[in-house]
Amino acid sequence: QVQLVESGGGLVQAGGSLRLSCAASGSIFRINLMAWYRQAPGKQRELVASITRVGNTNYADSVKGRFAISRDNAKNTVALQMNSLKPEDTAVYYCNVVQLFHDYWGQGTQVTVSS
Repeated sequence: QVQLVESGGGLVQAGGSLRLSCAASGSIFRINLMAWYRQAPGKQRELVASITRVGNTNYADSVKGRFAISRDNAKNTVALQMNSLKPEDTAVYYCNVVQLFHDYWGQGTQVTVSS
């Protein structure tokens, strides 16, 4: 089993920045994909950004140019730097990792952007 602990959520004004972090622990062998998802009230969970083990990234169109995902393979951590935040970025953000074809999820951290 892999445990994920997220941190860094909170309340910020529109235009501000937040940095989310996620640390993986437990039975870690080789984490392939690391990603951040989000779920706003009444909406489906959606992919925000992902990063492969070699650093290839993918972003939702809505966050391109504003968010940046990064990872540290030695520390088994993934971060999401969020800049120029908008009220529509308000959601619970979830860390996700894939190892040996298994998905693991964090408990989620709330991000609220006020207008």
